[in-house]
Amino acid sequence: MKQINLFGQEFAPDEDQQKYSSKIEAPIYEPKNKKPHLLELVDKTKYQRLSREIESSNLESSEKQFLLDAAARHMVFNYEKIADYYAHASLEMQHLMEKSALVIIDFEKAVQYGYVKLTEDIRNQYLEDYGE
Repeated sequence: MKQINLFGQEFAPDEDQQKYSSKIEAPIYEPKNKKPHLLELVDKTKYQRLSREIESSNLESSEKQFLLDAAARHMVFNYEKIADYYAHASLEMQHLMEKSALVIIDFEKAVQYGYVKLTEDIRNQYLEDYGE
């Protein structure tokens, strides 16, 4: 079976590639009945430690701010708990969680908010191969 790569060129997958399915199914998460506390959604331990060290440094305020912004990367989000929280949140909170990509509810919203970018050619090829 020949396939088309991202450049529109036909190719025949080798034997190893033929072993795998190209069917993609999104996992379905079933939320728990209990709404977690907001403090359970993110672990800020490393961020807080770095922040204290940055704040107590002798750096210029602009350098401190840059390092504080960078330190935010060390927050660890618990996406299972976030999904549970989302299931029990207000509509406004749910909407903002979606816009922040804390949860991805559907493919169209992911595209709309800019988290998934597809060229029209790739999208059309996908729809041709797999349908809606």
